[in-house]
Amino acid sequence: MSRSSPLPAVTLDELFAALNHRSAWIELAAVAACLATAWLVVRLVRGPEAPAQSVWFGRRIIDGVLFPALALAGAYAAQVALRALEVPLAVFKVALPVLLSFAVIRLSVRVLSAAFPNSRVVRVAERTISWLAWLAVVGWITGLLPVVLEELDAIHWKMGGATVSVRSLLEGALVAGFVLVLVLWVSAAIEARLLKGAYGEQLSLRKAAANAVRALLTFVGLLLALTAVGIDLTALSVLGGAIGVGLGFGLQKLAANYVSGFVILAERSLRIGDMVRVDGFEGRITDIATRYTVIRALNGRESIVPNELLITQRVENSSLADPKVALQSTVQVAYGTALDGLFPQLVEAIAQVPRVLKDPGPSVQLSSFAADGLELTLNFWIGDPENGTGNARSEVNLAVLRCLEREGVEIPFPQRVVRTLPTGAP
Repeated sequence: MSRSSPLPAVTLDELFAALNHRSAWIELAAVAACLATAWLVVRLVRGPEAPAQSVWFGRRIIDGVLFPALALAGAYAAQVALRALEVPLAVFKVALPVLLSFAVIRLSVRVLSAAFPNSRVVRVAERTISWLAWLAVVGWITGLLPVVLEELDAIHWKMGGATVSVRSLLEGALVAGFVLVLVLWVSAAIEARLLKGAYGEQLSLRKAAANAVRALLTFVGLLLALTAVGIDLTALSVLGGAIGVGLGFGLQKLAANYVSGFVILAERSLRIGDMVRVDGFEGRITDIATRYTVIRALNGRESIVPNELLITQRVENSSLADPKVALQSTVQVAYGTALDGLFPQLVEAIAQVPRVLKDPGPSVQLSSFAADGLELTLNFWIGDPENGTGNARSEVNLAVLRCLEREGVEIPFPQRVVRTLPTGAP
């Protein structure tokens, strides 16, 4: 059983013969006008600069989806108009497949780049899709593609009550890939819209909603893709149950991480921007994904923590109820120093540091009588621990040092007494 293609292919002989006709120049002019019009429309709609991670515009005008889509629509309209005027067509039989392949390539690449930024798989997928699309165009122009499709359609077999051919499987796979690309596009657009302008608790809630929407759309897309391939979903119920039991035991850790991710986002016990300490690693939460959480330390190192670990183990959150953090530093002064007059001077010097909070205010305490001097403990609070604690402690120490030098207070050095016994002494 063979199926005829809805679009007639053009052979190379017919193409070369038609190019010698005067109507070919009309077609070429129409194609050029469509391309120029599409470029101008995209330029006017986009403005001087393209939006970041834009699927429609891309980084340049021609590498987005809108340019090939407008050019394809304009070329199809021009073909209909010239056919109504009874102009012989040959160039459009080549231009339309080329523009269609260009649009498919741009759509797939831009959507995959938006859904999976900074991924090497996207580059491999881009080259694969480009090669397949352009090979299909070459096969169509040379007339080889219809012959190959007929031969693939001739290879068929019975699967249950339906007849399946190699061509139907390939076409179903292409449709399934197209459906998944559309699903990724919609989910990426919804996620970008939800996360735009959000911060703190609002960012965590919107991140949870975005993850839920992406998971739901991906599940629906998979169902549509399987239906497009021709797989009867009812026949997979029994097999899916058996596979689900096996995967439940093998992938329970993975499933636990995904469930834990939704629990964290729903409970808001951990939020993007919180300062936390997990398993000896301290830093700020920069992202909460469905399977893991990214914690960035103040020195730039990043830790990828499975979400299950955040649920089952103790987590120190410095920003859950109050972002204020108490810090301490110590200093020694010589015995005999008038502490009653020194304490107010030190408190005032610490309070002058920009990052030290006025409420609760700083304090100074006599913590111990050390071997070389009186040990003072400096207590102060900061409200922005995500900007670092070591630099704040350093600023306080410098302010205290300047205060002690100004007041003439001695910071004692370790002192030792050495006795030299005479020779022969016991």
